[in-house]
Amino acid sequence: MHPRVIEVTERLRQRSSRSRAAYLQQMDEAAALPRGRRALSCSNFAHGMAACPAEDKQRLRLPDEVNIGIVTAYNDMLSAHQPYESYPEQIRSILRRMGATGQVAGGVPAMCDGITQGEPGMELSLVSRDVIAMATAVALSHNMYDAALCLGICDKIVPGLLMGALRFGHLPVLFVPAGPMPSGLPNDRKAQVRQRYAEGLASREELLEAESQAYHAPGTCTFYGTANTNQLLLEAMGLQLPGASFVNPGTPLREALTVAVTEQAARLARTGQGSLARIVDERALVNALVMLLATGGSTNLTLHLIAIGQCAGLQLNWDDMGLLSEVVPTLARIYPNGQADVNHFQAAGGSAWLFAQLLEAGLLHSEVETVAGPGLERYAREPALQQGQLHWRDGPAASLDRTVLRGWRDPFRADGGLRVIRGNLGRGVIKLSAVQPEHWQVTAPCRIFDSQQAFVAAFENNEFRQDMIAVVRFQGPAANGMPELHKLTPYLGVLQDRGLRVALVTDGRMSGASGKVPAVIHLTPEAEAGGPLARLRDGDVLALDAGAGVLDVQMDSAEWAARSPVPAGDGVRRGWGRELFGFARRQVSPAEQGASCFTDSLILADGGEL
Repeated sequence: MHPRVIEVTERLRQRSSRSRAAYLQQMDEAAALPRGRRALSCSNFAHGMAACPAEDKQRLRLPDEVNIGIVTAYNDMLSAHQPYESYPEQIRSILRRMGATGQVAGGVPAMCDGITQGEPGMELSLVSRDVIAMATAVALSHNMYDAALCLGICDKIVPGLLMGALRFGHLPVLFVPAGPMPSGLPNDRKAQVRQRYAEGLASREELLEAESQAYHAPGTCTFYGTANTNQLLLEAMGLQLPGASFVNPGTPLREALTVAVTEQAARLARTGQGSLARIVDERALVNALVMLLATGGSTNLTLHLIAIGQCAGLQLNWDDMGLLSEVVPTLARIYPNGQADVNHFQAAGGSAWLFAQLLEAGLLHSEVETVAGPGLERYAREPALQQGQLHWRDGPAASLDRTVLRGWRDPFRADGGLRVIRGNLGRGVIKLSAVQPEHWQVTAPCRIFDSQQAFVAAFENNEFRQDMIAVVRFQGPAANGMPELHKLTPYLGVLQDRGLRVALVTDGRMSGASGKVPAVIHLTPEAEAGGPLARLRDGDVLALDAGAGVLDVQMDSAEWAARSPVPAGDGVRRGWGRELFGFARRQVSPAEQGASCFTDSLILADGGEL
């Protein structure tokens, strides 16, 4: 094992010793109770199976048989989740063939950031993760189930499902992917049209046609944003079957994998093995972080992994991420960190190649439990059909496209490209995977904006004619729910292409869609809480050195300390349902603590963290 991986894992284990012990005790107490419907009163039990077919009712009465709860994020507006429409009946049929039963335990909301980018609804995106966690807990609270299958893929949905499921960690919980859509318009061409539209050089009709060619079929969007990052990290944590992430919907192999994961859930439930609490430990969390860094994945996971860890009694932090980023090489180039999409990545060797390389380099913990069985080496194999039967074979011995995948001895970068940013403006993160080194250092006057719309208006008024650092503040979790600021990406790209030195600084998010312009994000304390961003004024000179992880305002320290922050807003966000989430904004934790509504709920009576 690489000594840095051992060091970070041990730091995490020691830091979490009390909270992890309390969590495991809670899970052990739950496991000691009669599992799934066996202790329910006759009235409760009758309610739980009233709508079941007669055959299922008979099986549910058998004390030694298992019942699998299905938590689904299906809706047919999300392309990634549309294939799930038929999954519950398919899963029930598979279980019946095994003599088991399955029920849809509940549905969770699933919104699409791609639809709400730049719109008021985007302010509900991050908090929807915690709503999904609560909905998952409600679904599993009926105590009818011996295991659970989670149907979810996209941005906040997988983290929310996992956070909620971890509170039922005494059960086996397996994730069921549906796969990416086939490749459409290449991502670089899509980005070109977006920039041309931002400059007024392309019509709305041309833009819509390009976007419709890119997002064109059922399945996950094919760029490497949060959704596809989620998929690789689920494999790294051992919560999905090996190589299941990037098999297209509607194919025989996709169907065979759905059969296999359903059968495995029943097997684990029958044997009492594979509990979620034992799989998601400090090693699994570090494995997920290593995979995030090695692939240049979505910066959203710098929030989600912390929040997920908290729900398992594990206290991950940004410093852990920064330490690992120094030694984990970048082995993949997937758009926006390269030109390939996830289908191209899969064809070049996919997850099997990545696991093999990272295991060989000693960067992943191999001796871990997974839903497929003990040992992460299983994930260096890939699924295939042989005479109609599913089996796993060794992955490729070499990368089949070195512009997409490389080995650990000859990586794209020697590090993971993630930096923790420090300075007199607070702490944040920056992803450098797609930023060329010549753009890592920017010293320039800042322009202050309190919304994306104000920035776009200034761009359209041709106000940006010199080097500039755009500061978009009051975008943190307590201010407006921390929306992604993806709307800014093409405009900033245009300015950089014009030869200006530009950067973005914000207490908001950019996600996996962040690209070639340096963006310091998640700055904390946020402006809403009186953080340093609220003390900035137009024209203040900021100095960013992304390579060194430093961001400062260049000002006499006494003058800076004496400056008062601009007042925060009144906290009321109305329209598009935002007013319903005021309670969440009032109690949400800072970005560095996962931007979670549950942090206070996971504190023990004696002050320790659960």
